[in-house]
Amino acid sequence: MTDTATLPGSDTVNLVPTPNEDDLPRRLSDFATFGEALDYAAQGKRGMNFHDPRGQLKRVYPFSELRQDALAMARRLIAHGVKKGDRIALVAETGPDFAALFCGTIYAGAWPVPLPLPTSFGGKDSYIDQLAVQLASSDPLALFYPAEIAEMAGAAAARQDCQGIAWEDFAQNPVPDCALPAASPDDICYLQYSSGSTRFPHGVAVTHASLLNNLAGHGEGMKLEPLDRCVSWLPWYHDMGLVGCFLSIISNQVSTDYLKTEDFARRPLAWLDMISRNPGNSISYSPTFGYDICARRISSQSHVSERFDLSRWRIAGNGADMIRPDVMQGFVNAFAEAGFRASAFLPSYGLAEATLAVTIMPPGEGIRVELVEEERLSGCPRDLSRPARYRAIVNCGKAVKDMAIEIRGESGGLLADHHIGKVWCKGPSVMVGYFRDPEATEACLVDGWLDTGDMGYQVDGYLFIVGRAKDMIIINGKNHWPQDIEWAVEQLPGFNHGDIAAFSVETENGEEAPAVLVHCRVSDPVARIELRDMIRDKVRSITGMNCIVELVPPRTLPRTSSGKLSRAKAKKLYLSGEIEPIRLAA
Repeated sequence: MTDTATLPGSDTVNLVPTPNEDDLPRRLSDFATFGEALDYAAQGKRGMNFHDPRGQLKRVYPFSELRQDALAMARRLIAHGVKKGDRIALVAETGPDFAALFCGTIYAGAWPVPLPLPTSFGGKDSYIDQLAVQLASSDPLALFYPAEIAEMAGAAAARQDCQGIAWEDFAQNPVPDCALPAASPDDICYLQYSSGSTRFPHGVAVTHASLLNNLAGHGEGMKLEPLDRCVSWLPWYHDMGLVGCFLSIISNQVSTDYLKTEDFARRPLAWLDMISRNPGNSISYSPTFGYDICARRISSQSHVSERFDLSRWRIAGNGADMIRPDVMQGFVNAFAEAGFRASAFLPSYGLAEATLAVTIMPPGEGIRVELVEEERLSGCPRDLSRPARYRAIVNCGKAVKDMAIEIRGESGGLLADHHIGKVWCKGPSVMVGYFRDPEATEACLVDGWLDTGDMGYQVDGYLFIVGRAKDMIIINGKNHWPQDIEWAVEQLPGFNHGDIAAFSVETENGEEAPAVLVHCRVSDPVARIELRDMIRDKVRSITGMNCIVELVPPRTLPRTSSGKLSRAKAKKLYLSGEIEPIRLAA
């Protein structure tokens, strides 16, 4: 898998990526601390490989080089005054600079705090506000960032009276000869900001022991093989990208190819090109929308089998949002002739508060669904005068290593298989708490059990996720999942995943009513009215309810730091008047 790259001031050179196989025996995260895990991985030949926007290899970064750079960064940080337990905020750009600083912060005994990059939505001021809020919460000694966003990141740091440092400048500092502090398994390893869409993000404190236990669950759950190689475009500020495709590949010694998230957004098929070039077995994760984008992009192209070879894609992981079987089937339809197998799909369920993974589907079982009556989801008896409606609920697999799962009812009692309730989990990888937020910690941690905030049910040890409890729309005593309403609108032509936000609002007479905000891309006044009425009819046909439909300009609906729709924030902005609907002609 040799590639080429053009380096500044040089001719085109051959780059040889780190190998899939290694003489170093693989250990599945059986280390006391993450530093020990990197020390061990650095003894082998595997490592990280960074690619340009077209998916061409531009930087090979063996774990041995990462460790060397991280130790140098650790000593620079100590010389800069960083002490054990200090927080160091890092803008999480996919590349060697962030990787070395993140690992170096851990070697220095401080806590790295990965924060998001700017996105295409929200604008400059919005990004500065987002960084400032997370800096206020984590209270770091310094914020490190790439030079190209110095103006925005520096402004956020200045607002919180925190040092703002471009990491390119910091890397020029001399490396002193100083001792590094010893780490223990119970020390905090890093802070991960949960991007939960139903509440203000909290800093999840993850210990070395919690991290390594969860990473061991990754390796065992995916049944890692010698030829496995990871391919990822996931952002490193989100738990699935940071834990699943950065920390895990070090601790489980897996060579990995990276495409920056913003490059994937522009050229999503470059992700599949990289998988096609892998001579080994590919492991690659994506939320549902990543598969959807690729299937949509390829629909207008032919000769799929000539461009792609997806026959060695062993694990096509899916998580981070609700898994939609229709999208998965669309991906299979689009890429089956390129060798993709539906059995490669590996659904999972997790959250930052559990480090990452709670359940993983056994490899090879693919997407399995159960059709569940909507009345069971709403908790109401079925209206026999209407035909039954069903929703496909995806099987998210079995509990990872040392994780216990319970489904509890409203009174807190355990529910039997097939009964829908709140999902609770307990295990060594569950967080010790939210940083400096005992009230929020106490609200979701009870006797070591974590209230995930999600609803689901179990069948023979498999977990099925139905939706988030706090997003529920309750009208006339009947529960409606906002996903059902959003999916219904998405079936109409011209809409994409993320174009719709559904939630409940209080009407003038004090009753609750469903509201739907929809991105509108048509300019003709008459067409807009027709679109609104079509949406209203579609929602009524699915739910039996009349709803408030508001058309809003594209890119208006807010997102979490991981790019997911934030219904709670959309509702807040709508009610405050900050989201202004498009006025329709009378």
